[in-house]
Amino acid sequence: MDVHKLHEALEEIYPKMVDIRRDLHQHPELSFEEVRTPQMIADYLTDLGIEVRTEVGGRGVVGTLRGGKEGKTVALRADFDALPIQDEKDVPYKSTVPGTMHACGHDGHTAALLGTATVLAKHREELEGNVVFIHQFAEEVPPGGAKPMVEDGCLDGVDVVFGAHLQSNSPLGNIYAREGYQSAAADMFHIKINGKGGHGAYPHQAIDPVVTASQLVVHLQQIVSRSVDPTESAVLTVGSIQSGDIGNVIPDTAYLKGTIRTFESDIRDLMEKRLKQVTEATCVASGASYEIDYLRGYDPVWNHAEETAYLKEVAADVVGEEKVKEAKVTMGGEDFCYYTQKVPGTFFNVGARLSDPELVYPHHHPRFDFDEKAMLVTAKVFVSAIANINK
Repeated sequence: MDVHKLHEALEEIYPKMVDIRRDLHQHPELSFEEVRTPQMIADYLTDLGIEVRTEVGGRGVVGTLRGGKEGKTVALRADFDALPIQDEKDVPYKSTVPGTMHACGHDGHTAALLGTATVLAKHREELEGNVVFIHQFAEEVPPGGAKPMVEDGCLDGVDVVFGAHLQSNSPLGNIYAREGYQSAAADMFHIKINGKGGHGAYPHQAIDPVVTASQLVVHLQQIVSRSVDPTESAVLTVGSIQSGDIGNVIPDTAYLKGTIRTFESDIRDLMEKRLKQVTEATCVASGASYEIDYLRGYDPVWNHAEETAYLKEVAADVVGEEKVKEAKVTMGGEDFCYYTQKVPGTFFNVGARLSDPELVYPHHHPRFDFDEKAMLVTAKVFVSAIANINK
């Protein structure tokens, strides 16, 4: 396949990618509630003459493009769920759904992959091997959509898988990739402390869950510094503490919510064990009881060495060797992990920062946006990866 011609074709249909992205941005759907989005994707792929499976693993869509020549089967993945955030941008394509917006670039991922499918479908006779387009639901909320889609066969017969994520805080045109760990395991915990309510003037007649919760927050912060090998990585964050609503009343209960991030399985086990031990000890010391709901979220993403090296090579042909950067490992979570547990692959980031610094906001922010040209960069890397995989 002539990669240069494929890139030219992508540039020609770039306005279509923008239209798709903006339509999705105006009509976002939350994780596990996606209806319009997967239907639109399925209809689009069907119109291209691509084999389509719907309701894969739940709400996923998988398209299979069979090439005219023998070769490897490559999977490309994009996610399409939005977030429960009010869109505060002043743009024509602002979300029309109150309290819901695409604040992480998943609309851009979807548009880039549909653009890739559009161009490859027109060159299917020249295509060596097959391409599987994985459009995934519910990346944002564990247990996520990747695992059930894999269990439902989205990777059956696939030799290698690639995925991309737009980065609003990284320069447009840069590609970031690394072998090994890319993102961390993301676990969540909810702790309920059961005390004994009473009058604020007579604390000796109560068991104060507020004080116990306050002590627990401090004690939990000592787990990483005093239980984890300093050469290993772990994060424990308590993001929510709630109890009572009247200043002179000791409430019956207090609630803590937080997250634990790790890479190695033994450290992950240790963090869960120590969380439970410290919670028990703190509550026993104050006479309170407790309940813990511990949710194991996504596993860490592991990028395979050969596939990462290959991705860097084809990316260099697209953006230039000087713009292919070594990605930093992140403590964020991403359910792409379940794809690379099944088949070799790699997950890379694409710079998408807007030129006006006043408009640059982080992911999951109410004013999040990105430079849409990053979608074209992503699609070019995807088609280059497909065109060169059998060489």
